[in-house]
Amino acid sequence: MTSSLPVSERLGSHIKRAEQALNAAKLAAVKPAGLTVAQYAALLYLDEKPGISAAALARLCGVTPPTMNTVLKNLQERGLIERTPHEWHKNVLEITFTEEGRAAMAAADRRAVRVERALADAFTDDERVTLAALLDRCVTLLDATRD
Repeated sequence: MTSSLPVSERLGSHIKRAEQALNAAKLAAVKPAGLTVAQYAALLYLDEKPGISAAALARLCGVTPPTMNTVLKNLQERGLIERTPHEWHKNVLEITFTEEGRAAMAAADRRAVRVERALADAFTDDERVTLAALLDRCVTLLDATRD
């Protein structure tokens, strides 16, 4: 049986290849800091939202809560983060950086930003705006198909 739509015409294939290439470049960038892409993403959002819960962090990173708990467990075991009970909500653990975690995040971020800048520099300002809008449209459409 032949598929009714060749792979070369499937936008999902192109998006997936771009995602894989970005993840490989990001992994190469953050690996010298001793981080995975998932760990770097968690630290990046933690830097933006100190004290965030694991559930909220999972949503931001686009992973399941159990996956995020594994990421956080590994970061905690390495001494890069601390998780302490919230002042008012004792069932919620607040996540904060340690000194070592902040240093690892900074080292990884310097290199990851170079990847992002190189990618952005491959496009004109108008192309970047258009690409972001097109990708946002993809997300909106695909999210609506899950309902």
